[in-house]
Amino acid sequence: MFLSMFKKGRDSGTQGYDDWVRAFEAERERRARRGDPDWGQGARLPSALVRSLQRFQVGEDGDGAELLGKAERAGDARYTAAARLFIAEEQNHARLLALLLKAGGAGTLESHWSDAAFVRLRRLLGLRLELLVLMVAEAVALRYYRALRDGGADPLLREVAGRILADEERHVPFHCRRLREGFVRVPRPARYAVTGGWRLLLAGAAALVAVDHGAALRRCGVTRCGFVRDIVASSAVMAAVMAGRDVTFAAPTVGTGQHGYPQVA
Repeated sequence: MFLSMFKKGRDSGTQGYDDWVRAFEAERERRARRGDPDWGQGARLPSALVRSLQRFQVGEDGDGAELLGKAERAGDARYTAAARLFIAEEQNHARLLALLLKAGGAGTLESHWSDAAFVRLRRLLGLRLELLVLMVAEAVALRYYRALRDGGADPLLREVAGRILADEERHVPFHCRRLREGFVRVPRPARYAVTGGWRLLLAGAAALVAVDHGAALRRCGVTRCGFVRDIVASSAVMAAVMAGRDVTFAAPTVGTGQHGYPQVA
């Protein structure tokens, strides 16, 4: 499943981020044509799922100013443009989750300690390390929204989770590409040490999420151990790409369900 996001070959690096800008813009247009889910149908959300969704909604809701500032200082205008479109998609996720909660008769949280700690950590770091921390959240989100899409009992919940998951499956290769470029001049042993440490950080974060959201995951047929195991397994290919395996980075084919992301065998 995670391997399908990546495509084997060598990255020529000739297109820069024009392909990603076009992909994000095409997805924005497709989303506008499609419109929102039918919120009027309402949602039946158990209390465990409400609490879980509220915490994830807080995490998706941010202005991205720190990331954009660091992207601008990196000096690549097309990457900055793509990052701005990425942030807009994350903000749309927050909007969708807020409306899903409203359809289920629940509100949103002003803040949550886990998100506050995560944001503080990212603000202390440069672009490369901020993206590594952000990739922890993205890898966890992939498994979380897949659990909701595949195991949720409510149709509206499954639809919203499916829409967000489709976006996250584009975000992961986007960040992997930037991180690969960021580490290209770092000696190979150091790259492997960094990505190995990232995998350990991810495993710890996945365990915390599994404990905090265990009741909601069980509602979707996913055990805590299974959740952590799947995330750790999926992180191997991400770490390999970030560390510099030979890959081709092509933009996704928007709206068809077919991805043109990098792949490692």
